[in-house]
Amino acid sequence: MKTWAAVSMIALALGGCGKADAPRNGATAAAGAPARAAPDWARFRDGFVEAWFKIDPATAVYLGRHDFDGGLGDWSAAGLKRQGDFLRRAIAEAKAFDTAAMTPEARFERDYLVRVAEGKLFWLEDADQPHTNPQWYVNAGLDPNVYIARPYADPATRMKALDAFFQKIPAATQNIRANLKTPMPLSFVNFGVAAFDGYADYYNGDARKAFASVDDPAMQQQLATHAAAAAAAMKDLGKWLAGQRATATQGFALGPDRFARMVLATEGVDASLDTLEAAGRADLKRNQEALVAACALFARGRTVPECMAKMNANKPVGGPVASARRQIPELRAFVVAKDLVTIPGTEQALVEESPPYNRQNSAYIDPAGPFEKNVPSVYYISPPDPSWTRAVQDAFVPGEKDLLFTSVHEVMPGHFLQFLHANRSPSRFGQMFVGYAFAEGWAHYAEEMMWEAGLDNGSPETHIGQISNALLRDCRYLSAIGMHARGMTQEQSRTMFVEQCYQDEGNARQQSARGTYDPAYLNYTMGKLMIRKLRDDWTATRGGRKAWKAFHDQLLSFGGPPIPLVRQTMMAEPAPMAVF
Repeated sequence: MKTWAAVSMIALALGGCGKADAPRNGATAAAGAPARAAPDWARFRDGFVEAWFKIDPATAVYLGRHDFDGGLGDWSAAGLKRQGDFLRRAIAEAKAFDTAAMTPEARFERDYLVRVAEGKLFWLEDADQPHTNPQWYVNAGLDPNVYIARPYADPATRMKALDAFFQKIPAATQNIRANLKTPMPLSFVNFGVAAFDGYADYYNGDARKAFASVDDPAMQQQLATHAAAAAAAMKDLGKWLAGQRATATQGFALGPDRFARMVLATEGVDASLDTLEAAGRADLKRNQEALVAACALFARGRTVPECMAKMNANKPVGGPVASARRQIPELRAFVVAKDLVTIPGTEQALVEESPPYNRQNSAYIDPAGPFEKNVPSVYYISPPDPSWTRAVQDAFVPGEKDLLFTSVHEVMPGHFLQFLHANRSPSRFGQMFVGYAFAEGWAHYAEEMMWEAGLDNGSPETHIGQISNALLRDCRYLSAIGMHARGMTQEQSRTMFVEQCYQDEGNARQQSARGTYDPAYLNYTMGKLMIRKLRDDWTATRGGRKAWKAFHDQLLSFGGPPIPLVRQTMMAEPAPMAVF
C-alpha cells in the first residue's frame, strides 16, 4: 500500500514556487513572533496544501489533482534545500497559532499538519534518504501508473500527461545519480536496480502500449520518442547502480537514536525502544500460541511448519488474481451481514497482476484519490520471481486462506474501505495525508477483527491463514527494531521470518531485504496494536462488541492521522499517547 510516510511511501520534492513557497498569511515565523489569529487557520492550512502540491506535484496527481498532471519534483541540491526550508517554516508558523482560540477541530488539524511536516522533514534530512536510499525516489513520483491504470480522463488526455512526465525523467535521473552517495548497502543497490530497470522496461513497453488506440500519429511519435529517452536514462541509472555492487556494504542501520526519532517524528509515538520491542514480542508470542492451537485442530499430530505447509498447499483455484476477484464480494457481504463498519459509496476495487517494476511485495493496492470521482482502485497481486527455483516459486503462491486475509487487508474492510472513508473525511487535510501506521495499522487490524467477527465460521484453516499474516507483520516489526537498533543482520532477519513466523523462503528473502530500506515497516503491527487498544478502551463504556461499528466509523472519519492524536480526541485525554 502506498502512503505519504513510507509508502509506501510518497515523498518530497520542490519546484520553483515563488511567493507560494510558504503559507504566509501576512505573518512571520520568526522567534518571538506573536501568536497567529485562529481565524487564519483554514487559509494557512489550504495554503500549505497548495504549496506542497507545487513542491510535490507527483503526490498531487496521485491524489487526483490532475491540474498537476505530468509534474515531477525538483530533486536538485537546491530543490532539496528548498523543501527543508519550506517544511521548517510551515512547522514554525503552524505552532505560532493561538490554539486557545481555535476550535477543537482546528487544533486537531494543526497538530496533524505539524506531524505530517515533521515526518517529511525526518525522511528528507535526518534519515537523509535522498542521498542514501533509492526508495526515496521510487516513492517520490517515478511511477506513472496513475496515467495508465486510472481512467480519470479520455486516453488522449492521459497520453499527453504521460508524455509530459516522460520528458522530465532524463533530468530527474541525473539528479538521482548526483545525489546518491556510494558505497551503498547491497540491499539498497539491489532494490534500486530492480526498480530502475523495471521502470525502464515499463516506460518503453506497457506504459506506451496502453495508449496504442489513440489515433494521432504525431502524438504517437512524440510519445515513442520521449518514452525511449526516459527508458534509456532510467536504464543508464540502473546500470550505474548495478556497478556499485562490488563496493556495497551492510551499513543500512539507522541506529537506535535515529530509529526512536523516526517513530516520534512520523507517527507521534513517544516510546522507548524497550517498550516498543516488548509490545512486539508479546504479540509474536500471542500469535505463535494461537497458531499451535489452530494447528492442533487442522493438522493434528503434525509440526507447525507441516501445518503451515498443509494450509498453503490449498492453492487458489485459477490462481491468486482469479481467486481474489471471487473473494471480494464475499467479504463485502460478510461486512454488511455482521454490521461491522459503514461501506460508503459505490466505488469498486479491481484485481490485477502487479507490473514487473513493482513486485517487492506480494500484494498492494493503488486507491483512487480524494479528488477523483468514479475511478476504481486496483488491488495488485505479484507472481513469484522467475529467477527462484520452482520449489520456492510454488511456495510463494499463497494458500487460499492466506490470500483471503490479504484480500481483507488490501480491500474489504482494509485499505480500500479505509480510503473510501478517508476520501469523505470532514477534514480535507485528513483526506490527503493518510499516514503509514494509520493505513497499515487499520488494514492489519481488520484481518484479526474479521476473524473475531466469525469469518468462515471458526474454520481452523481460515484461522491459520489469519495468523500467518499476523506473524508476517510481527517479524517485520521485530526486524525493523532489530536491524536498525539492535545490530541484527539481514540474514538473521530472514531466519526469523522462516523459523519464528513460519514464512516461505521467497517471502522471507523479500521481507528481510525490505526491512533494511523501509525501517518504518514496523507500522503494520504498531498501528494494529494501538487501534486494538483504542477500540477496547473506547467500547468498554459503550456496549463492547455492540459498539464496534460506531468505533470503526468514528476512527475512519479522521482520514489518516497519527493514531496517538486520534486516541487523544476519542478518549478525551489531555495529550497524545501511544498505548499498546
